[in-house]
Amino acid sequence: MKRLKIYAMLAGFSVFTGASFDLAKYTAGYFSPLAAAAWRFGLAAPALLVLLHATEGIRFAPVRRNALAYAALGVVGIFGFSALFFWGLRYTSPVNGALIMALNPLLTSVAGRFILKDRMTPRQTAGLGAALAGVAIVVLHGSPGAIRTLSFSAGDLLLFAANLCWTGYGVLGRRLVRDGSALSTTAYSTLAGALCLIAAAQFAPSPAPLERVPLGSWGAIAFMAFFTSVLGYSWWNKGMAEIGAGPTSVFFNAVPVVTMAVSLADGVPVTAAQAVGALLVLSGVWTAAAPLPAGRRRGES
Repeated sequence: MKRLKIYAMLAGFSVFTGASFDLAKYTAGYFSPLAAAAWRFGLAAPALLVLLHATEGIRFAPVRRNALAYAALGVVGIFGFSALFFWGLRYTSPVNGALIMALNPLLTSVAGRFILKDRMTPRQTAGLGAALAGVAIVVLHGSPGAIRTLSFSAGDLLLFAANLCWTGYGVLGRRLVRDGSALSTTAYSTLAGALCLIAAAQFAPSPAPLERVPLGSWGAIAFMAFFTSVLGYSWWNKGMAEIGAGPTSVFFNAVPVVTMAVSLADGVPVTAAQAVGALLVLSGVWTAAAPLPAGRRRGES
């Protein structure tokens, strides 16, 4: 039952993150990348601290013990990831961005293997392969020959760099933080990253003055702050702590499916190739996330 709860949380993470690509693209016309990230995490950090106080309480001993770790995670996973994320989406499409971020399971599995000594079971490896195949079908529109026409823009490269930051955030969180819960790690690292973003945003002019930013754009920032950052980051760190880096990161494969669903809601039709790819992604996530045999150690997940 506990494992099913973790999977439900990670599925929620996939939904919130998938929606964030279109929302971030929408905000690009009104905020600079640093300003959008600063507003997002500037709102998220206090909410996380309030949630932490209400559920676990503020304990200063773990904060002192992990201060450098929280600062490092804030710089890498909050400042680095979010700035590159918003910056990259100014120059590429949400679907491209979701595809590039869907490489995270592969990157995390490799990093987890060398940094955390994690191992993936054959079933989890098969699930990862199926999910990646689904992503490829979606991107290539069911035609292998389409790979010859693929090109990578500056935005794609920026989002790949953001992906590396997210990989580091998840893996290093398990390696560096001692005696800290998933929620406390999320709260304190978000606070550290938000402070960096707010400071840097002062030197980045925005495309439009605040009084001209429409309500919809503020709503997009609020959604990313409270759903993607507060709930999503907390659930992601919970998954990392409970079931390991490899199985948790597989849920990133579902993100492009959600992004396409949002596009469908905006009136963009879904092709047969996209439907097949989505089924492969979801089946791969289910296969990789299936419970391990009794007695298997967490480090082998």
